[in-house]
Amino acid sequence: MRDPLPQEPLYPGNFADPFVLLVDGTYYAYGTGLHGRAGQQAFEVLSSPDLVHWTSHGGALEPLTPEEQDYWAPEVTRNGDTFFMYSSVGQGDKGHHLRVATAPHPLGPFTDLGLNLTPDEPFAIDPHPFRAPDGSWWLFFARDDLTSERPGTVLAVAELHDMKRLGETRTILRATGDWQMYQRARPMYGAVYDWHTLEGPFVLYRDGGYHLLYSGGAWTNESYGVGHAVADHPLGPWTEPSPGANVLRTAGHLRGPGHASVTQGHDGDILVFHAWNEERTKRQLHAAPLRWENGAPTALPSPVHS
Repeated sequence: MRDPLPQEPLYPGNFADPFVLLVDGTYYAYGTGLHGRAGQQAFEVLSSPDLVHWTSHGGALEPLTPEEQDYWAPEVTRNGDTFFMYSSVGQGDKGHHLRVATAPHPLGPFTDLGLNLTPDEPFAIDPHPFRAPDGSWWLFFARDDLTSERPGTVLAVAELHDMKRLGETRTILRATGDWQMYQRARPMYGAVYDWHTLEGPFVLYRDGGYHLLYSGGAWTNESYGVGHAVADHPLGPWTEPSPGANVLRTAGHLRGPGHASVTQGHDGDILVFHAWNEERTKRQLHAAPLRWENGAPTALPSPVHS
């Protein structure tokens, strides 16, 4: 009998922005938390045979420099015999740019390739590599944009060439609702804005269409949740059939859940995400089954068999 996915966190430590990769029957989880300081490697990596029992292997990424920096939201994909890790690096919440590193094994150590993938962006985070059914590769991410009625952080995509060069970047989704408010009267770029945030993109291809999961609101509080958009092509146009945090939101034991990725369980899609502990001192690893109802995904925060 398979162990059920529990309602409590899957791992006791701080493990924000989780991404899970399934390789040869083993699950590997990567998360924000370790920042490559005091001789550590960045990005803690866990492994599990069943999504329930996890073992930590320490950090996965060799730090760029001995200087203090912050490493956010890693995602890993495989192309041939090489594993590619995409993440952002900056200081605090300033100056983040997208980076790529490689390793021969999902446990790493990953070595940065010395490339800034987004040199023209003032702020870029949460890279998500995606391979379309036609074999093309795309990198979805979040970037700042002040040109809409709801200025803030928006979602974008660019074609990914040879896994380490981006084509033309296109904005694909902007904030449309008050639930996506990050902070009112936020000082940014020399002005003050009611700042909205969309971040943490993750794309699935199901039944002939593309499905985008994203997080909106403020990761710092219970407004955070996961919304859903659809398109016929990675470049869009992307539309939201039912606007709102309709995939996952604060409910029951979950506080501020978000930054989700999807992996495969024995019975279908499993949504992996973080949520705050009761003391609001750390974001922890959670998972729940992802149901599909009338072509739309919904996560249930109740135990099921994986």
